[in-house]
Amino acid sequence: MKIRIEKDSMGEINVSEEKYWAAQTQRSFENFKIGDEKMPLDLIKAMARVKKAASFANFKCGIFDENKMKSIHQVCDEIINEDHNDQFPLVIWQTGSGTQTNMNLNEVISNRIQFLKYGEIGKQALYVHPNDDVNKSQSTNDVFPTAMRVAAYKTLQTKTIPELRLLQKVFSEKALSFANVVKTGRTHMMDATPVTLGQEMKSFADQLKTSLELLIHSSELLTELPIGGTATGSELNAPKNYDVLAAEFLSKETGFSFKSAECKATHMATLDSFVHVSSGLKNTAVSLMKIANDIRLLASGPRCGLGEIHIPANEPGSSIMPGKVNPTQVEAMTMVCAQIMGNDYAITIGGMQGHLQLNVFMPLIIRNILHSAHILADSCRSFRLHCVDGIEPNLPQIKEHLNNSLMLVTALNPHIGYSNAAKIAQKALCEDLTLKEAALQSGISENDFDTWVDPYKMV
Repeated sequence: MKIRIEKDSMGEINVSEEKYWAAQTQRSFENFKIGDEKMPLDLIKAMARVKKAASFANFKCGIFDENKMKSIHQVCDEIINEDHNDQFPLVIWQTGSGTQTNMNLNEVISNRIQFLKYGEIGKQALYVHPNDDVNKSQSTNDVFPTAMRVAAYKTLQTKTIPELRLLQKVFSEKALSFANVVKTGRTHMMDATPVTLGQEMKSFADQLKTSLELLIHSSELLTELPIGGTATGSELNAPKNYDVLAAEFLSKETGFSFKSAECKATHMATLDSFVHVSSGLKNTAVSLMKIANDIRLLASGPRCGLGEIHIPANEPGSSIMPGKVNPTQVEAMTMVCAQIMGNDYAITIGGMQGHLQLNVFMPLIIRNILHSAHILADSCRSFRLHCVDGIEPNLPQIKEHLNNSLMLVTALNPHIGYSNAAKIAQKALCEDLTLKEAALQSGISENDFDTWVDPYKMV
C-alpha cells in the first residue's frame, strides 16, 4: 500500500495514498477500534449540507472567496450523492462531541478539492484548508448538533412519519370494512361482551393517530439550529448574520423550514429535543407492540387458537412441522419495538450528559435516533404490505366463538338482575349448556331471550 505523510499539530502520520482523509481522521481510525458501526451515512450527508451552508454564509458575509465556496459545494454535492462513502471510516464510539467526524469531513472535502484542482494530494500547499476554509466560522460543537437535527428531521419527515400515516390509513380502512363483523370481546384474556372487528381495527388506527401527533410535534423541536454558536454558544469567530444565512441556506437546500436558534448555547449543551423525539418513537413502539400482539392472538391457530382473522401466509414456518405458517411479520415488528425502547433508554442516559457547555454523547444519540426512525419506518412498511393489508375475518370461527360466549348474559341484567343472570351463566358453564339452554331452563321464555340477547344490539 502506497502511503503519504500527513501532518497535524501532533506531528506526522502515515495515510494511505488513495484516501482523501488526513491526519486527524487517521488518528481516530487507529485509536478507536470499537465495534464496526460507522457514523450514520444520513449524518455524513447532513454534515456536507452544513458545510455548504457555512461556506455560502461566509461568502455572503464577505469573508470567503467565491471560487472556494463553489469548490466546497461541488465536493459536498458528491458526498450527498454518495460518491465517497468509503472515505468516512470512523466509528460511532469516538469523541462524544463528534470532532473527529467533523474533521473527517473537513479533510476529505479539502483533499478532494486539491485532487480535482491539481490531480494529486500532498505535493503542494492546499488550495482549500480543512480548518481555515472548510471549517471557517464553525466549531464541531455547533456543526455536529446542527447536522444531527438536519439528519433526524429529514428522516422523520420523509420516511418515518409517512410510513406511519400509511399504516394508520390501512387500519382505518379495515375499521370501515369490518364495521358489521360482530365478535366476542375479551378482557383479562377472558370472554367479555361483544365488539366488532371494526372497533378493534379502529382502536389500532386511533393509537397510531395519537402516536403520529406526538411524533410530529416533537420533531418540530429539531428545526431550531445552533449553527453559528461556534465553541460555547458565544458565536466567537462567526460574522454577523452568518447564522441566519446558514439556516436559510439549509432550508432551501433541504426543502424544510429551519431557523437559527435564539439561544445557541442551549442547543449545544442540551439535546432535550432528541429526548422528546425518542419519546415519540418509543410511544409509537409501545402502541405497535400492543397492536402486533393483538393481531398475533386474533390470528392464532389455525385450528387450535382464536383464529378469528386470517393473515397472509408468507413463508413456511418450521423446519420440522410440514405446513406450519407463523406470524413472522408480527414477530419482526415486536422485535423492532423492543429495540426502539432500548434505543430510547440509551438516548435518555445520553441526554443527561450535558455537562456545562456541551453534551458529549452526541454520536450515541444521533445513531440511536436514526436507527429507531429507520427501523420503525421499515417495519411499518413491511407489516402493512405483508400482514395488515391482507387481514380478513374468519367469519365461521367468529360466529362460533360469539355463540359460545357466556358473557352475552350481560344483556339479561336489566331484565332479571345481576344475581339471577350470574346464576344462568354459572349453570351454563357447569352443565356444559349454551347460554340460551340455561336461560330457558331457568324460566326465561325463548321469545324474551331472543329479544333481549342480541349480540348485534350490544356493540
